[in-house]
Amino acid sequence: MILQCSHIHKAFITEVVLSDISFHINENEKAAIVGVNGSGKSTLIKIIMNELSADSGDVIIAKDTSIGYLAQNQEYESNHSIMEEMQNAKPEILQLEKQLEKLSAKMNEVSGESLQTCIRQFDTAQQRFDQLNGYAYQSELTGVLKGLGFAAEDFDKPVSSLSGGEKTRVALAKMLLTAPDLIILDEPTNHLDLNAIHWLEGYLAQYRGAVLIVAHDRYFLDKIVTKVVELRSTKATVYSGNYTDYSLKRQAMLDTMMKQYLNQQAEIKHQEEVITKLRQFNREKSIKRAESREKQLDKIERLEKPTEEHTQMQLLFTPRIQSGNDVLTVENLSKSFDSVPLFENINFTLKRKEHVAIIGDNGTGKTTLLKILNELIPADTGTFTLGTNVCIGYYDQEHHVLHMEKTVFEEIQDTYPHMNNTEVRNVLAAFLFTGDDVFKQVKSLSGGERGRVSLAKLMLSDANFLILDEPTNHLDIDSKAILEHAINQFEGTVLYVSHDRYFINTTAHRILDLTNHSLLNYIGNYDYYLEKKEAVEQAHQNLSAVSSSAPAFTKNSLADDEKKENKLSWQQQKEEQAHLRKIKNELQKVEKEIETLEEENKEINEALCNPANATNSAYLQELAEKKAGNDSRLEELMEQWEELSDS
Repeated sequence: MILQCSHIHKAFITEVVLSDISFHINENEKAAIVGVNGSGKSTLIKIIMNELSADSGDVIIAKDTSIGYLAQNQEYESNHSIMEEMQNAKPEILQLEKQLEKLSAKMNEVSGESLQTCIRQFDTAQQRFDQLNGYAYQSELTGVLKGLGFAAEDFDKPVSSLSGGEKTRVALAKMLLTAPDLIILDEPTNHLDLNAIHWLEGYLAQYRGAVLIVAHDRYFLDKIVTKVVELRSTKATVYSGNYTDYSLKRQAMLDTMMKQYLNQQAEIKHQEEVITKLRQFNREKSIKRAESREKQLDKIERLEKPTEEHTQMQLLFTPRIQSGNDVLTVENLSKSFDSVPLFENINFTLKRKEHVAIIGDNGTGKTTLLKILNELIPADTGTFTLGTNVCIGYYDQEHHVLHMEKTVFEEIQDTYPHMNNTEVRNVLAAFLFTGDDVFKQVKSLSGGERGRVSLAKLMLSDANFLILDEPTNHLDIDSKAILEHAINQFEGTVLYVSHDRYFINTTAHRILDLTNHSLLNYIGNYDYYLEKKEAVEQAHQNLSAVSSSAPAFTKNSLADDEKKENKLSWQQQKEEQAHLRKIKNELQKVEKEIETLEEENKEINEALCNPANATNSAYLQELAEKKAGNDSRLEELMEQWEELSDS
């Protein structure tokens, strides 16, 4: 055991944040702390790091344990370049490297006993250098920096010149290179693009040490952790498994608790009715029996009703009218800023009820594309066309659709003046704004609160085409799950930009990857994208190579060929998806027939063993023939099932 939290309690003035928190982390274990915003996750981390004192309880860390900590809002200052800062993470290796150079030079100058002394010192330093894997440290350093999104030309940049997000990545890289016994990360993916997150997942999953993570990135947690500590209503509950395991177990536990609560309530109600009836008889014996039952009822330990905290939004998107089948057609769209192209001649279409995610590295133009589609900025070239009866609802990650000077109440009422005060308050209550909260100015709200106001306006819009820019930013895990459910139930069309891979995996029917100034199309969710990414990119490169070697083609003809190739790739993926669905359906039919025949054989066996049928030879013969026919068919079905499973 490397870390133990024992009965931690913390309150701020009269508000209890943590109550009797106990859990432990073993050596090499990967664990997560999860909970809604304000549940005390960062507070608990600060207590573990001794940046904040607990009111009571103990944090026990194993002797000689080294800890690496990355805070959520990392303040990082340095006068060094990025490379120099990384080299400082391995001071002993640098010292040994210099020592070996000096000893090597000295051995060329001395002889006799002095030479022997130098050789012994060199061997000792060499052995320690090997233990620390000194010869590989430069490649390890470079690998970590590149994995976290720094290019080779960035290595000489001064740390002081970097943005806040870049400084956080430098801090993370340096901390990883120090290889502590316990790594503690508070929202480590906030400043990483998808490639860097994917790299960090692999690094931490293979890390030879313990890891404790606070994160809202559920896909990230799924790939790394084997234990989840949930903070809810000031208490902690520990679950084994990754995030998905935790979600399933927690729901099962809540269902069980609710069932127990309802059963107890039914029993209490029954006993109270019996007691009332006995008292109504108004006889000495019946009254005594009523009193006896009352005493037994008083001894029952009452179960509390398992309720979710009042942090659950009530979100439902309902289109006012249905759009036509063709929702959006984009043709040859291009956009550059300061002569730097973001994307060129991109083409795609959206059909009714499609849920499409746009992904890509930071700076590729994803948000710009959504702004063009919302006519907030113009395209350089190309056009886009909306279909019949298409009504757009737009969620802007920067919340420019909100008016900073208005109150929350005014923001809703002014946008939807037909709603009366009660209706506005009811909607705001569904998005967790109650009491005087509705009179707060929008500019005073947190990012998560502004997000909830934007979602409330979006829900009220009755739009049939939702365009969402990073809709899960600033939402806690519970709110993300509610948004996912609302989108999956939505009868309209959705186009969104997101870095939240769990959200994409749960809600996307199709993925458009904005890379190298163009869009690559994947007919599936995020897992499907990862599976097909290499093949689709290779096919796109082959097309580009063929196109570049054919100078006789015009730019327009190349664009036409690319559209054809994209269409062909899409068609191939659709055919593959249809093939997989067909196999799945056939498997289900075979499995159902196997189940039916096995059930028939079970009934036949019971009939054969029934003494009442012992003298009915004709019936027994009929049963035996029926069973033989079933057995023969079962053999055929088993072979068919194996063939389908392997295809």
